[in-house]
Amino acid sequence: MRLALIGVFAVLLAACLSRPERPPIPLAENLDLDRFMGDWYVIANIPTPPEKGAHNAVESYQRLGPDKIGVTFSFNEDGFDGERETMTPTGFVTEADNAVWKMQFIWPLRADYRVVHVDQDYRATIIGRQKRDYLWIMAREPNPDEETFERLYRIAAEAGYDTDRIQRVPQRW
Repeated sequence: MRLALIGVFAVLLAACLSRPERPPIPLAENLDLDRFMGDWYVIANIPTPPEKGAHNAVESYQRLGPDKIGVTFSFNEDGFDGERETMTPTGFVTEADNAVWKMQFIWPLRADYRVVHVDQDYRATIIGRQKRDYLWIMAREPNPDEETFERLYRIAAEAGYDTDRIQRVPQRW
């Protein structure tokens, strides 16, 4: 039995060590938090389980302090006429880089949240995670032109996201 446990441990250790490390996800440079605040329409995403089927998704940010962000994420569930769902996590900006936040939905747990890209004019952004498991492509307007979407899609691909998993989020206001 002891030999079997050592064998299983060795296989697990080898699997962990052989997993290639992904390079750090790129971050928006010199993020101006005050300009970043306000409403962002989610135009595409790799959704978390609660937001699958979301329509009219909007994420709103409000400064609560130097390193604390109030967040309101709302969407219609499974259609434009679906029930409006709202989540209100709190973002905590890290000391290392203001493009890296810890998002707290339930105390004391904090999830990775990174501003991967923001346009020069703060009209479009990409939010991601180091694991590259979830992604939000957002804009200040609900239906930006196709060129803007394609540019953001390419940036997500260059950051290492599986673009086959990216879904458009229907917006109709």
